[in-house]
Amino acid sequence: MARATVIANQKGGVSKTTTSHALSAGLTTKNYSVLAIDLDPQGSLSTIMRADTNAKGVFEAMSGEPIAELVQETADGHILTSSTQLTGADKKFSDYGAEYLLKDALEPVKEKYQFIIIDSPPQLSILTVNALICATDLIIPLTCDLFAIMGLSQLLDTVGRIQKRGNPDLIIAGLLLTRYTHRAILNRDLKQSIETKASDLGTKLYSTIIREGVAIREAQTGRQSIFRHAPQSNAAIDYEDFINEYLK
Repeated sequence: MARATVIANQKGGVSKTTTSHALSAGLTTKNYSVLAIDLDPQGSLSTIMRADTNAKGVFEAMSGEPIAELVQETADGHILTSSTQLTGADKKFSDYGAEYLLKDALEPVKEKYQFIIIDSPPQLSILTVNALICATDLIIPLTCDLFAIMGLSQLLDTVGRIQKRGNPDLIIAGLLLTRYTHRAILNRDLKQSIETKASDLGTKLYSTIIREGVAIREAQTGRQSIFRHAPQSNAAIDYEDFINEYLK
């Protein structure tokens, strides 16, 4: 059965989609079978992976259409694409049991993939709940600033409710620091605070830190993975190290 990892943080600008893409592409490069799911209505992951964003995707899968007919194959792995229809998901998927729609949709293909990587929207919605219900684990990317730490509370409250009522096996695999610069003293101080916070949550701060760099933005503009665009860049090296940690 696939390891299903949700990349989630309701705060924007923390490299959530960047991490989802790097993880999907990196695992695919290592010859694992990977399905990426773009639950963000903005569809950035779908665009970066060069998927057909006009085709049917995760919205239709959650609406009951056969998932095997909706998955697209790209150079960075298979993907179930986003669509603008997801912006109305809270109204569309409001019936009793709506939080299990993605889990049910994935049932026919969960044995086909070794990894399922879910890029969640930047707010706590029915889509985020669906992601957490069907996941084995959660990775929380965050930047080294005070607001990022403060913003963890709401997400963790949601995770706690999911663990009690819908997915008792869900674990927080770790916190991942992104867009980091060693030159800032404030970053170093906050990093220590985040390590303490992770310990309090019964999880860890990944030892790998994703450094800030222009290569990521260049790769995304060119709709390429960081490993293809700039394999010797700091970001590529950092994400490679992170993936090795993730696999352990």
